[in-house]
Amino acid sequence: MSLRSNSSSSNYSKEDDRNKDTSSSPSTLDSRFNQTLKNVQGLLKGRSFPGKVLITQRSDPLDQSALQSPNNDRRFSNDDTEQTDKFDRSVEDEIQNRSNASASSSANKTKASVSSTENTSKVVQKTATGARSTDSARLMKFQKELSGTTVILEKLRELAWSGVPPYLRPTVWRLLLGYAPSNSDRREGVLKRKRQEYLDCVAQYYDIPDIERTDEEISMLRQIGVDCPRTVPDVSFFQQAEVQKSLERILYTWAIRHPASGYVQGINDLATPFLVVFLSEYLSGSIDTWSLTDLSPEEVSNVEADCYGCLSKLLDGMQDHYTFAQPGIQRLVFKLKELVRRIDEPVLTHMEEQGLEFLQFAFRWFNCLLIREIPFHLVTRLWDTYLAEGDALPDFLVYIFASFLLTCYSA
Repeated sequence: MSLRSNSSSSNYSKEDDRNKDTSSSPSTLDSRFNQTLKNVQGLLKGRSFPGKVLITQRSDPLDQSALQSPNNDRRFSNDDTEQTDKFDRSVEDEIQNRSNASASSSANKTKASVSSTENTSKVVQKTATGARSTDSARLMKFQKELSGTTVILEKLRELAWSGVPPYLRPTVWRLLLGYAPSNSDRREGVLKRKRQEYLDCVAQYYDIPDIERTDEEISMLRQIGVDCPRTVPDVSFFQQAEVQKSLERILYTWAIRHPASGYVQGINDLATPFLVVFLSEYLSGSIDTWSLTDLSPEEVSNVEADCYGCLSKLLDGMQDHYTFAQPGIQRLVFKLKELVRRIDEPVLTHMEEQGLEFLQFAFRWFNCLLIREIPFHLVTRLWDTYLAEGDALPDFLVYIFASFLLTCYSA
């Protein structure tokens, strides 16, 4: 039981969890995150990802094509590839212009410098304009997919994998997880029914005196109450008492309804992206300025219900990650180690020489899906890709985390 909620002393504490390099600027962190996603795209570009991945040890060197998972087109669209190629060519042209300018005579150095600056400015302006054009085109694609009577989920997954516009994220996430039906005529009625079911569950399981709970349920509720204040401690929004109470209701109701696992530390982290995304339908501006007291009780209840429903859908696809001894996570940690062995064996050799076991760090990565490892403002973007993977997510995480590890190792 050492991996479960009732042994908090053997689990990691939140205060120690999020010790990040305070000297790293937000732009540096963003850059590392983007590089990780780029590395993952490199692993998967032009290939497809099956629901199951068989990783075996190889004695022979692996060529670059073997670093990609098996066939899946949706991971990196042709449009994305063409856009990247165009940008790379523009940068190469600019570098060539600068080289030519440097090779010119000293008498023309001043003129060449001015010309180079102007060229750089034009390239930046052109790139920014192209980015805006690309964003606009992607937005139109999302709107087209969502405007039909029935949403084609596979097309929506293709779009969502590269990121979802923030104001469309609540709708897209509900659809990707199957919490909301793809048929728009049924959607409002289904959501209304599911939100009422959540209210009924809260009344039945949460809003009762402790005398009506078992000792195990009291212990579980107490553990959740301890963990909620530790959740995302570096974001002030999550330190609000009302937010922690909402998390407590969601987590306790989920745990009671899923007795095979009950509550396990780490599930509290998994609820946070849903909470922020569904609150964004009612609150605007920076999350640091948000307050649940600005919402009506019905709006808070709707947000909680959607969080509960989507969290349930997410965890349905990884049930053995949170059952006793968490065998699903231990299996994925082994796959991660074997993948790193195939991609970059010297890294693995160095880690082994230092006595570093993958379970020491990767267990938490799989348990919390990297929420404790990256700045919180990047989490929802990463989760766009997670949710676009659907049933393939658990094995896809192996590739995400391998890229994350090797990016950090080389930094």
